[in-house]
Amino acid sequence: MNPALEVTGLSAGYDVVQVIDNLSVTIPVGARVGLLGRNGMGKTTFLATLMGLTKLMGGTIKMAGSDISKKSITERAGLGLGYVSQTRDIFASLTVEENLLTGLKGRPLSALEEAYQMFPRLAERKKNLGTQLSGGEQQMLTMARTLLGQPSVLLLDEPLEGLAPVICDELMDSLQSLKSRSVITIILVEQQIDRTFDFADHIIVIEHGRMVWSGETGALRENPAIIERYLGVGVC
Repeated sequence: MNPALEVTGLSAGYDVVQVIDNLSVTIPVGARVGLLGRNGMGKTTFLATLMGLTKLMGGTIKMAGSDISKKSITERAGLGLGYVSQTRDIFASLTVEENLLTGLKGRPLSALEEAYQMFPRLAERKKNLGTQLSGGEQQMLTMARTLLGQPSVLLLDEPLEGLAPVICDELMDSLQSLKSRSVITIILVEQQIDRTFDFADHIIVIEHGRMVWSGETGALRENPAIIERYLGVGVC
């Protein structure tokens, strides 16, 4: 079986500014990967590059064995790449249900129940406008809309940023439940390191756009020197 993602010699950035520098990584199908590093080290740019949102300066990106390096954002989404950005890109003037409808991608209306089962709060607020939702509810809506498209690879960029602990718990519980319901590969960028450790089975650490450590989560937990050197925190 081809890996879910195979990134080789990837360099990318914005205009003339290079952020990702010759990064290579192979991610198997069904993996839950935590992407860690200090702020400004290239984590968000890496996810954005996978989605086709930055300037590719070198290297290749393969998804399930197919080269997607030159494909458009729409084409990548059509091939099963889902992306939840930091910005919670909902349609503020639409209701919760109308927002979810935009994520169906030709699926029947009955598929909306999947979103409501995963996030019961959205069912309670299905007639509310996007502007009437809390930050946590907007994040749930963004994630649910993306998942309705049935991505095979899901990219999550700091989904817990600025949210109350109880909402963080709900979101992470929903992500944990995905593995039991479908084969989906998830790459999570998150500043809450302990939550990332609890979720991921594999960790990649980035420093200045380069991968400086990669391995099983347990191995990193047992290596406080690496944690302190590259993440700037004490032992977790």
